[in-house]
Amino acid sequence: MVDRFTDSDRAFMRLALQLARKGGRTSPNPPVGAVLVKNNKILATGFHRGPGTDHAEAAALKKLKGRAQGATLFVTLEPCCHTEKRTPPCVRVLLESGIKRVVVGHIDPNPQVNGRGIRTLRSQGIQVQVGCLAEECHKLIQAYGKWIVSGIPFIILKSAMTLDGKIATVRGESHWITGEFSRRMVHELRSRVDAVMVGFETVMKDNPELTVRSVSGPNPIRVVLDSHLRLPLNRKIFSRLKEAPTVVATLLSEKDNPKVTELQKKGAHLIFCGANRKGRVDLEDLFLRLGNRGITSVMVEGGATLASSLIEQGELDELWLFVAPRVLGGSGLDWLGELQVGKLKSTSRFELLEAAPSGEDFLFRLRPWSSKS
Repeated sequence: MVDRFTDSDRAFMRLALQLARKGGRTSPNPPVGAVLVKNNKILATGFHRGPGTDHAEAAALKKLKGRAQGATLFVTLEPCCHTEKRTPPCVRVLLESGIKRVVVGHIDPNPQVNGRGIRTLRSQGIQVQVGCLAEECHKLIQAYGKWIVSGIPFIILKSAMTLDGKIATVRGESHWITGEFSRRMVHELRSRVDAVMVGFETVMKDNPELTVRSVSGPNPIRVVLDSHLRLPLNRKIFSRLKEAPTVVATLLSEKDNPKVTELQKKGAHLIFCGANRKGRVDLEDLFLRLGNRGITSVMVEGGATLASSLIEQGELDELWLFVAPRVLGGSGLDWLGELQVGKLKSTSRFELLEAAPSGEDFLFRLRPWSSKS
């Protein structure tokens, strides 16, 4: 049986979604928004601000100071029923509040919850309806949802290119293929992910800083792949380490490299990974290690080598392509220059999620195709 929701229900859940987005980067916790309503009037609102702070439900209830008797709670994610290190379970708080109805946007995929919170509330006589604006609520937690189940971050591959798929001229010139609006969107996306990743070649050619500019928001953790620790320490990625930490992913065989001590003294962190068949950092191993550090989302901004590896190994969840209305011809650098496919049946397929103008450019947002799509 599918729960039926009124226009008012959906309006209150939309407000809860807006509140959840105000929390910014809440990793490794999910973003959650909550609205308390009685007689179709809003009593209080709340959202989760990050680890160690009140969950959205508790934040809203605190504003009422015990005056929630008979109210309805609209919450984007199922209330938790397990005790975290710093916060009590929301289900217990709700049971003590006197609310009579809970409208949930999406079930919590966390194996410790996953419907248990809903069942507990119902067993205590509280009416619970599930699935109000479910698609929007699921999209809100897609990075958390993947990470909490698999331990692997949500991976976004971003690339900026010409109409003919070139990311630089034959001489390596790439600043700027896309326009200012598209570049601002990239900075906005940086502020929303936990980490941004590039490869050795990108750092050497472009010397990027990989911080958030043009928009307000927190800097992501910067991850650079340097299999044999060859990067000089004067690269911009090793600047401003207190406000934008840098992680160097290298091979296990490099543990005895004297560069390790130099990097650590500089303030960088190192992750030692296994090698893939090409003798480079194995991406699957790296993503698992990043996930173990509580990183739930990664945007990859690397060049042709890293992009080819991601697609070849199937290690991405979304593809963001910013396409400028210009061409470079056969002499330019292809965005997937290392990817070699011999048969059509072996090609990677993608499903289009969005196609929209991006200032003077175009944005194509895709995800890997599957039979379940």
